[in-house]
Amino acid sequence: MYALPSIFSPSLSAAPGMSRVSPLDAVEAAKRLAAYTAVDRHIRPEDKVIGIGSGSTVPYVVERILQQGEERNRDRVFLPTGFQSQQLITHSGLRLGDIMQYSQLDVTIDGADEVDADLNCIKGGGACQLREKVLAEVARTFIVVADYRKNSAVLGTSVSFPVPTLTHNSPTPPKYTSGVPIEVSPFAHTSVLRSLHTMLDSPKATLRMARAKAGPVVTDNGNFIIDAPFTEAALRKPHELLVKIKLLTGVVEVGLFCDIVKAAYFGNQDGSVSARFENGETAHIESSN
Repeated sequence: MYALPSIFSPSLSAAPGMSRVSPLDAVEAAKRLAAYTAVDRHIRPEDKVIGIGSGSTVPYVVERILQQGEERNRDRVFLPTGFQSQQLITHSGLRLGDIMQYSQLDVTIDGADEVDADLNCIKGGGACQLREKVLAEVARTFIVVADYRKNSAVLGTSVSFPVPTLTHNSPTPPKYTSGVPIEVSPFAHTSVLRSLHTMLDSPKATLRMARAKAGPVVTDNGNFIIDAPFTEAALRKPHELLVKIKLLTGVVEVGLFCDIVKAAYFGNQDGSVSARFENGETAHIESSN
């Protein structure tokens, strides 16, 4: 059997048959519930080429895949969306693949910063949206997993990464939501910012700065990230907004994922999982883990 690497939380509760350790807090338990449920339902024995996304829920995805056993994983290859998922794959003893080797994946499971009622997502809090979208689009099935805080009726109301405080001089200023992450060429970032400010009604769009180093966040592809807040009205039509942003010269990719999610799983505080599917159906799943 594979041994769980040290990159997994030491507080992980045990799966059936494993020794128990200290319980997770509510949010981490919710993330694990969502990840376990998605893996159990969508990583089938016949799936051999699997995309592994990014974010704080994804380690639980890999953990559950490991629990499927060495025999089932022996013939599988796993493709990462970024450095974090690459480390998870290699440190877990799973076989690492490259997107240039595969034109189609069986399934990709990824985290999400936020998911709306129509399965549109905001992603890019971890600055991996280009690679995440490539692996999402080439997969036969794209699944997202998150905890209950990321489950929204309208995008932009509960994303988890920080954006600047917004102020306006108007007596009744429009309400701007948290930012949509936009990956841009460093050469073009000032012109993209200007276009967002003046053409696309995002006056507080801001270059994302690094926390542990001087200067901006740099993606795995050597690009910068802009976080662009938009009005709720704009984010009620995310596909239209996506097209407008993508047409700006210098934009590499946009953290709006529209019309590609097959199902979303949200771990809840009460130990259940809420699921939404592309056909509009929903489910409330009681966990047995």
